[in-house]
Amino acid sequence: MRRVVVTGMALASPLGCDINTAFSGLQKLENCVEYDTKLDQYKRLNTRLSAYVKGFEIPSTYNRKVLRTMGPVSIMAVRTAELALEDAGLFGDEIITNGNTGVSYGSSAGSLDAIIDFYGMQIDKEVKGLNSGSYVKMMPQTAAVNISLYFKTIGRLIPTSTACTSGSMGIGYAYEAIKNGYETVMIAGGGDEMHPTEIAIFDTLYATSLKNDTPKLSPCPFDKNRDGLVLGEGAGTLILEEYEHAKKRGAKIYAEVVGFGTSTDGTHITNPNRKTMGRALDLALKCAELSPDKIGYVNAHGTATIQGDIAETSATEEVFKRKVPTSSTKSYTGHTLGACGAIEAILSIEMMNRGWFHPTLNLNEIDPECGNLDYIQGEGREIKTDYVMSNNFAFGGINTSLIFKAVG
Repeated sequence: MRRVVVTGMALASPLGCDINTAFSGLQKLENCVEYDTKLDQYKRLNTRLSAYVKGFEIPSTYNRKVLRTMGPVSIMAVRTAELALEDAGLFGDEIITNGNTGVSYGSSAGSLDAIIDFYGMQIDKEVKGLNSGSYVKMMPQTAAVNISLYFKTIGRLIPTSTACTSGSMGIGYAYEAIKNGYETVMIAGGGDEMHPTEIAIFDTLYATSLKNDTPKLSPCPFDKNRDGLVLGEGAGTLILEEYEHAKKRGAKIYAEVVGFGTSTDGTHITNPNRKTMGRALDLALKCAELSPDKIGYVNAHGTATIQGDIAETSATEEVFKRKVPTSSTKSYTGHTLGACGAIEAILSIEMMNRGWFHPTLNLNEIDPECGNLDYIQGEGREIKTDYVMSNNFAFGGINTSLIFKAVG
């Protein structure tokens, strides 16, 4: 089996649109949640909280022809892929177009305004406002396809439309594609755009935070007084590459991907199952040939939902059998849905390489129902470790776990 390393990374997030800015945002210990006045127009929508991407700019080179098939999620996906390829030193390299590069990328759905355009046909009984790019904008594989089209890749294309594990699944399947010799380079990650209909999905499930008057105090993962999640948006792209190829060309290597585990609950569409969640963690450790004591930090899914936090942390405790250092990036960014697995993987790698790990914000009183873990609080923590784990879980009972190793 071949080794797989990360040679390029880029993100668009509520913390910012370059990695140094985002990392500095973590160290400021302040979340990105705001009262969203655009939500005031929707009757019977309870939450008013959201976390939008900050500092994202569409390049002038993205002309009308380029943008014809892209909604907001695809634009963020393509742009972060472009920046990640530049970071890896592979932008414009022949390997991107000769069949040795693939794309493994996902989102919860396509661009929802494009979906609404088609819905209007059913309401008004008239075909209007549609064009040749409308379907491509709305289809669930829109981000992966637009990346492939923009960079002219002809290798494997793996769309991972698996809700909140879209980004982590994209990375995991990319890792497997290189490890098993199918590709040399993979453009991997996930994204999602903010839309009021997505906020309404969680609102109807009574899963959103209602701390509308105190946006900086929510979400509160693992806290006894948490009241739900806050939605965010963004995209994250990692360039995964076969180790010998990266070494030969003198590439900068951020980390090695050493473990990936995924499982499904097979029980309930939304209620988490701690046993099968734990199985994904076990599978990642088995893949990496590691014992749990080697992992120095766990980046938790940590959405601040009641059942989700309890199930995840209980599963983590059962697997690790010790108080492993743990925190939730969503306490900063909100839940970026299909982007979270990629954004959190990038930031976990950065924290490992810099030796500083962010706390979970707004964690004042740990819920005694949550697992017995070492929850990082307060000012963050300096930890020296060669291995970090990043976990994500999604509707449909889809569970993922990724393990990264420090290089050098």
